[in-house]
Amino acid sequence: MRAIKISFLVVLLAVGFSSCNNSSVLESRVSDLERRVAQLESGGAIATSNPALNTSPISTPAVAPVEERPEGPLPEFNFASESFDFGAIAEGEIVDYIFSFTNVGEAPLVIQSASASCGCTVPSYSREPVPVGGTGEIAVRFNSKNKKGNQAPTVTVTANTYPKVQKLRLKGTVNAAN
Repeated sequence: MRAIKISFLVVLLAVGFSSCNNSSVLESRVSDLERRVAQLESGGAIATSNPALNTSPISTPAVAPVEERPEGPLPEFNFASESFDFGAIAEGEIVDYIFSFTNVGEAPLVIQSASASCGCTVPSYSREPVPVGGTGEIAVRFNSKNKKGNQAPTVTVTANTYPKVQKLRLKGTVNAAN
């Protein structure tokens, strides 16, 4: 049964990541899927706002787990900007942007992962801890090949911060190639 649930979530992820054109719907789907995967991994039941997608035999309220603040000193991101508008570009162009940050917390900051909402966007970051007061960068590359219209990919950064997840956003318009 657990394998069926995981297979179902993989299919949902594939469908969810097949397009970058509707970012708010995509972000909502990604958040819901992340919550469901976390529940599966912890052995919990899955509940969704759509009863047709509910794979749990027992329906429970759709409540995301509350992240508890760890004790002790913590690192903290302070991004110069959490979003970047690349404006209008021609289809096929590549946009590179660097999200710069400072660790304004009280402990070294370690980025555990950075993932994009679709394959058109690739983040990269240093694996080295950023000391208190130190600076770091998350480089993001957006490839507009086969991407027409308004685009709004997101990058989800997971680190040893509170909260653990930080979202970075790109947005712009891709005009069809002539």
